[in-house]
Amino acid sequence: MSERMEGWGTSDGEDPDEPTMFWGLLERQTTTPDLAVKLELIWRQTDVRGTLPAVTTPTLLLARDRDREALTYLAGLMPRATVRLFPGGGDSIPIVDEQPPVLRAIKEFVGVETPVPELDTILSTVLFTDIVGSTEHLAAIGDSSWRGLIQRHHDIVRNVLTRWRGVEQDTAGDGFYATFDGPARAIRCALEVIERVNEIGLELRVGVHTGECTVMAGKVGGLGVAIGARVAAAALGSQVLVSQTVKDLVAGSGFTFEDAGEHELKGVPDRWRLYRVTS
Repeated sequence: MSERMEGWGTSDGEDPDEPTMFWGLLERQTTTPDLAVKLELIWRQTDVRGTLPAVTTPTLLLARDRDREALTYLAGLMPRATVRLFPGGGDSIPIVDEQPPVLRAIKEFVGVETPVPELDTILSTVLFTDIVGSTEHLAAIGDSSWRGLIQRHHDIVRNVLTRWRGVEQDTAGDGFYATFDGPARAIRCALEVIERVNEIGLELRVGVHTGECTVMAGKVGGLGVAIGARVAAAALGSQVLVSQTVKDLVAGSGFTFEDAGEHELKGVPDRWRLYRVTS
């Protein structure tokens, strides 16, 4: 203890992981070295265990993982104690480096809700692809050959997506979900990928929709994405099906469309008029 007090105000002997200047300043502004010795003696010589069962107020105990056993013992003496442990090997919990998780623990304890992160919204064109008759193909050629064929399919789709500046968002089984910053590029990508994949003996159905999407943790989702998936599910083999929104947005781009009628898209309100891209 004497060695620690000799360094009072300089932070000598404190946790080496702590910012030295911060703790040195804190010590100097708290008390003088001689009074610090007296306070240290009081702290070391005082046993409050007998009074802890009388503490009936909800109490939050914060400490290191390594002090789990001691803290569990203390919590057992207090009727309404909650224990929160933090990683690390120091004697104390650093205020600077670990402030966010410590503050979160305190806020949760006192009932202050952490704000839910706001969702960013963007206008995006989504494209979904799906292999027609994939189960039948698998049954016909076997697992080993199917794995090789699927790998070739994936390579082709990714190559075409890159060519038309599409961003792969997800791959589910034998289908792709990608986003584009414009519907015309998405349609051109869809037409090319159908043609290229057909060369290896596979047939795709593709759906394209443009709408407002949400972005959270770098992932694009929301109702607009769900609609795009439902549009693709309504397409037939070697067919690119688009929503009315996409058709209207690419007016003047040289595409021709054929009315595919109104459709009920599973889980999506209203009826949706869809169009087949013919050229």
